[in-house]
Amino acid sequence: MFPYKDDNPSNTFPAVTIGIIVLNAAVFILQVFSGRDGQQIVYSYGAIPHNIVSMQSTQPIHPALTLFTSMFMHGGLFHIFGNMLYLWIFGNNIEDRLGHFRFILFYLFCGVAAAVLHALTAPESAVPMIGASGAISGVLGAYLLLFPYARIHTIIFLGFFVQTVRIPALIVIGFWAIIQIVSGLTAQGLQGQGGIAWFAHVGGFVAGLLTIKLWQPRRSRTW
Repeated sequence: MFPYKDDNPSNTFPAVTIGIIVLNAAVFILQVFSGRDGQQIVYSYGAIPHNIVSMQSTQPIHPALTLFTSMFMHGGLFHIFGNMLYLWIFGNNIEDRLGHFRFILFYLFCGVAAAVLHALTAPESAVPMIGASGAISGVLGAYLLLFPYARIHTIIFLGFFVQTVRIPALIVIGFWAIIQIVSGLTAQGLQGQGGIAWFAHVGGFVAGLLTIKLWQPRRSRTW
């Protein structure tokens, strides 16, 4: 399944969502065109599990700061495209529900939670984690709870046939979540070899799902 938009209009302009997308794109362009070695940049500012757990490293910034810098870096064009597409589809509604400032805090919180869970599941790993997937997974968790029946326009590939359908978010995001959990469990023991940080996705998703109600502003009552 490949979602590309939803039928869930928002009431406010998604300035923060767009700003995050622009910031990620700008950082990616800097990564690509930087005169420095790309791998060196990743190891300097990516979230390395061993460093996060021990809070000791030779990175140019404190390991705690890499929890934030890592979520604005990406490993390739398809990596950033997929992440930003999901943020564009689902982020505006969560920003609309939380408000701009609360959405920023919520997004960062989910990204940090994702990186921390990944570090705890692979505490000896020296492979840096980068990408906005963890934070965006939190947005998906929030969307699933708040808008489970919103229709998501999704492309389904059936062999040589391609079909576009409108599927409830409960199914689209629920299917995505199952894949993350199963993949994370089957990939246990391979964390030190790189690849996808599945448990970062799980950590961000659970953080968003369980805390989104706490982030919502209280609505005043009128009498």
